[in-house]
Amino acid sequence: MRRRLALSLGGAVAVAAAGLEYWSTASAGAAVKTLVAAAIAVAVLGLAASLPGITLRGAVIGGSFVAAGIFTWTFTDRPGAIWAVLLIEGVVFAVWSWPWLARLRAVPRLGTAWLGLAYWFLGIAGAVLVGHLGVAAQRVAYAGVFTLAVLAVVASRRQGRRDLSVGIAAALLVGVAALLLAGAGNLFDGVHAAPGSTSAQAMRDRFWGGLGLFYHPNSMAGLAIGAAIRIGPDRAFATWQRLSATLLAGFVLFLSDSRIGLVFFAFVGLLHAVLVLRRRHADLPDHRRPWLAALIPFVVLALVVTLSGTQGFFFHSRFQVAPGASADVTSGRTATWRRVADDWRHAGLAEKVFGDATTSRAVVVRTNDGAPPGTPHAKLNTDNAAVGALRRGGVLGVVAFLLGLVLLLRRAARRPAPAWFVIAAFGMVPTIATEDWMLGGTNGALWILLLAGEAGVALAADLTESPVSELAEPPVSLQPGR
Repeated sequence: MRRRLALSLGGAVAVAAAGLEYWSTASAGAAVKTLVAAAIAVAVLGLAASLPGITLRGAVIGGSFVAAGIFTWTFTDRPGAIWAVLLIEGVVFAVWSWPWLARLRAVPRLGTAWLGLAYWFLGIAGAVLVGHLGVAAQRVAYAGVFTLAVLAVVASRRQGRRDLSVGIAAALLVGVAALLLAGAGNLFDGVHAAPGSTSAQAMRDRFWGGLGLFYHPNSMAGLAIGAAIRIGPDRAFATWQRLSATLLAGFVLFLSDSRIGLVFFAFVGLLHAVLVLRRRHADLPDHRRPWLAALIPFVVLALVVTLSGTQGFFFHSRFQVAPGASADVTSGRTATWRRVADDWRHAGLAEKVFGDATTSRAVVVRTNDGAPPGTPHAKLNTDNAAVGALRRGGVLGVVAFLLGLVLLLRRAARRPAPAWFVIAAFGMVPTIATEDWMLGGTNGALWILLLAGEAGVALAADLTESPVSELAEPPVSLQPGR
């Protein structure tokens, strides 16, 4: 009964989206394309709801980070919406992580905590030392929210609840579905809807979403690939779920035309193949033909590259450093990194040690960002986790970043780390070069997934020592009929 109701609601949503498209364009072809796109979005929602082991806490925590990431692109000029999400997150995380001091002892053991928290506290110190108290106050708010998120994950593991990562993976899928549904009207178009920023408008050949709900294509690909990493190598999921997650990752990678997504997908596929062929993880599916299971991600990847053609991925330049300048294959990243280095060299001792204190998120502003004359320059991320650690936390931030990375990879390399966490931890390493994903923050959906996995491994021994009085109620299942 519930399945029929879900199918009926999904069909109604897809038909409604097609109807709206026909009403606005009077084009039957556009309506049919929108119907197909909306049906895909509804199917992704169905995949998310079907996953066994979803907990309410995992879904809410993961959904909070997905929403915050999408809102940073949707409401770039309206930060109030982003702060509202962070405020709600903080309240919920504060309730779930109480008592806070008791949870704090576990935090320094987590490499992901060093990666995603240290630079906030270092940045607070730097801002105070140079007298930028407003920046320090905003960083206190950021640091509080993300520390409470870590404590909420730690508290859930200590209280005997199931792994939160399944709920987080479901939230990643819901985020992808929301973007596909919002952009159903332009999903199959050659020119897509995009946010109003100059850089986004210059890349309208990539899918961003639509109807006022946007996300950077690289980050969108990261959501889909992150979900596939969690679902694909785990025998707890059905074959159709594992295959669907992998195909979805390939589909979103094709839509996003993401170079770092291509590298990310290929590297996790290689790691998956190594683990499958070695057969040393009991949580991996019992493949009758391991070589075939190892090959599937590469078949999907080859299909994506083939369909993308010579104008996609590495073959297509999409950014100019300045009007009339030669194309930049790094999409302006090298210019950003040079600006970070120049700012650091000219900074005072406090900012050299503790990071840039000019803005709360230590954004980078370049005069050669490609913006038309007379328009404001974009506030850029560093698009490199190591450079981002230097920008946000100074020399000490880089030390904290390296310490966190070593702790994370050492834990992933030890047994009994689950296969998906091994793939996620090592698979994220190549993304350091061109993304800030490992630093968390408002774009921290993949970071919170890593944190949940690491907390599950690091605190597994503690669960057996927890008193019976601390054991919590069983997780909430979001599956129809369960």
